[in-house]
Amino acid sequence: MGLSPQKNPISELLLTPNALKKIPAEQRVIIDTRAKWKFLSGHIPGAINMNNWREFTTKKDGIKGILIEDKTFISDTFSALGLNPKQLIIIYGEPSDPWRTDGRFFWMFERYGFAKVALLDGGLDSWKQSGATVERGFQKGRKFSKIAPETLKLNPDTIADKILINKVLSDKNYVLIDNRTQKEFQGATPYGSDRGGHIPNAKHIHWPDFFKNDGTLKSATDLSHLLKNAGVRSDQEVIVYCTGGVRSAMAYFVFRYLGFKVRNYDGSWWDWSQDSNLPIETSG
Repeated sequence: MGLSPQKNPISELLLTPNALKKIPAEQRVIIDTRAKWKFLSGHIPGAINMNNWREFTTKKDGIKGILIEDKTFISDTFSALGLNPKQLIIIYGEPSDPWRTDGRFFWMFERYGFAKVALLDGGLDSWKQSGATVERGFQKGRKFSKIAPETLKLNPDTIADKILINKVLSDKNYVLIDNRTQKEFQGATPYGSDRGGHIPNAKHIHWPDFFKNDGTLKSATDLSHLLKNAGVRSDQEVIVYCTGGVRSAMAYFVFRYLGFKVRNYDGSWWDWSQDSNLPIETSG
């Protein structure tokens, strides 16, 4: 018998609208990850729009979607937005977004060394349902916040690559979670991967299974049952992946919230499937 995956959630990583309202504006930065036109149509007052996760990626060895880790780029980009790693960053997106890119931004900020990052449960829909106001139009200008590149500390505990994964394939202290659709897990390649299938020994949990129909996160008890049924133990370190590290980044958030040690493989299946020396499975 394995240990139950029930853990104590890290409540500060997931905020309700009422909890957000209680945080003074000068103590937090709200980031809206939806499309620009949606932001202009209505957003949480004071929010800034970061709608394209691809702006923070590069192609490496032919693999697209790899997170940029150049500290000068990070410093220049965030300084222009008035952001720095000491701030509380609160992110929201679109509950109906099939990619849930708010999760990708959450993971990205943690990888970039931001220590206080949270998601708004249910996004703008839950904010509106709470009776809170929205504002329309362009975001307000923010004061430039210079970040010295040498002060940035990338968090090594947030990320995985194929070298690490290949090393721990049979290590029971780790568990691989494939967050794509069942068809992709079994071999479909709708996004142009070189091979179909999944990483050997990976468990399959389609990322939307973590959420209710309204886009809010399921209860910790329900999530515990889900993980137990998938064969995940509480003492395992989790590595999540999908096709290009976006859908899996939302799974990364869920495991972080539940108190697991977790890493996101941003190269994901695009990277793994391209390397013919690496094993794959198509059953399951």
